Amino acid sequence: MSAFNFLLKPSSIWRRFVGIVANLKLAIILLLAIAIVSITGTVIEQAETLTFYQQNYPESPALYGFLTWKVIIAWGLNHVYSTWWYLSLLILFGTSLTACTFTRQLPALKAARKWKYYQKPKQFEKLALSAELNQGSIKSLVPLLEQQNYKVWQQDNALYGRKGIIGRVGPIVVHLGMLVVLAGGMWGIFTGFFAQEMVASGNTFQIQNIIESGPLSASQIPTDWSVKVNRFWIDYTDSGDIDQFYSDLSVIGDKPNGMAEELKRETIHVNKPLRYDGVTIYQTNWSIAAVQVQLNNSPIFQIPVAKLDTLSAGNIWGTWIPTKPDMSSGVSMLIKDLQGTALIYNQQGELTSAIRIGQSVEADGIKIKLLDIIGSTGLQIKADPGVPIVYTGFALLMIGVVMSYFSHSQIWALEVDNSFYFGAKTNRAQVSFEREMLEVIDSLEKETESTEASEPSKSLV
Repeated sequence: MSAFNFLLKPSSIWRRFVGIVANLKLAIILLLAIAIVSITGTVIEQAETLTFYQQNYPESPALYGFLTWKVIIAWGLNHVYSTWWYLSLLILFGTSLTACTFTRQLPALKAARKWKYYQKPKQFEKLALSAELNQGSIKSLVPLLEQQNYKVWQQDNALYGRKGIIGRVGPIVVHLGMLVVLAGGMWGIFTGFFAQEMVASGNTFQIQNIIESGPLSASQIPTDWSVKVNRFWIDYTDSGDIDQFYSDLSVIGDKPNGMAEELKRETIHVNKPLRYDGVTIYQTNWSIAAVQVQLNNSPIFQIPVAKLDTLSAGNIWGTWIPTKPDMSSGVSMLIKDLQGTALIYNQQGELTSAIRIGQSVEADGIKIKLLDIIGSTGLQIKADPGVPIVYTGFALLMIGVVMSYFSHSQIWALEVDNSFYFGAKTNRAQVSFEREMLEVIDSLEKETESTEASEPSKSLV
């Protein structure tokens, strides 16, 4: 029988479901869960390599006794914002907001927009502020309320006035803003991508090293333009520390005739990215790619360098330069930074000399001249089409919050049996509202007394 009722009464099941998801406690719990998960995604590094997590979150000892690299990978904590359970939280929270908007906020606004008259004195007893006056009239009350910016409706011996209806619209705008923010965030997750590139000075690249991407991000990854690193350099302080590093970048596109065209050129540094065609390129890291050397009067050789494992003792790059054609002998060159100094070690691992760019050193009868140290720039590349939507949502959210601060105030009045009934209520700022209503009542009594005093007395005939 219960199954039969379930099939016959889907509307009641639907109403019950809406009542559950529209619950304020559920919305608060979901919001707290989203906040906690978002904080987790901020604390735990995102989109790193498996080796990174194995080194920084070992199984023994586990961080906080439970957080290991296996837990991070299993639960997707290395890409929190694109996991199915995080998206489910967003969808459920959005559903709760939508249900609350349609079941509570919109009906409240609809009810607030309707004006109704109180026709019985008992109706005034339930109001927070009410009074029965021996003096007063609707005719005298109307101009007093209009001076306070109330909109007034009048029917025979009854009056209704209100102001601040915008305060009822505010919560709806707040909910709309939050829904737009959620929609923008999800759109960014589905259509955005995140990439990293390490590019040497003078090289041109297309975005290929994609770390994370949404299922609909293929259209956002550019294929009709590339980026050239014209130059990369580092400014150092007087003490030798890095002050800032820069990349001079050009966006290169292909003309219909096949010729390359510079579409945009900009020098970026940390906190000053390049933006083009919805893609943002950030300066995040640096490295050393190669050295240019000349052996006696040979052509210029560009020899790649590799970063050495120094056990966290600092950054050092090294390479090996042959001094014989059969490569049976050579020297090692170590470089610490881009300031132009290199250290030369012989095959026995002994330091033989230190040279700067433009200087030469002899080894095995060969003059080795250091012509240049070529740096490489570390670039972080992002595209998030949801950002404009999120900004729009935040703007609506702020507007809605401001609108919500307006008090929605209502006033009723009734003239019956030589008595004047006055009542009012508001949804916020109760103290100031009561003070305002007392002033209206005082003005109403004074206005009535003044009117009666100005009327000529009637004589008996």
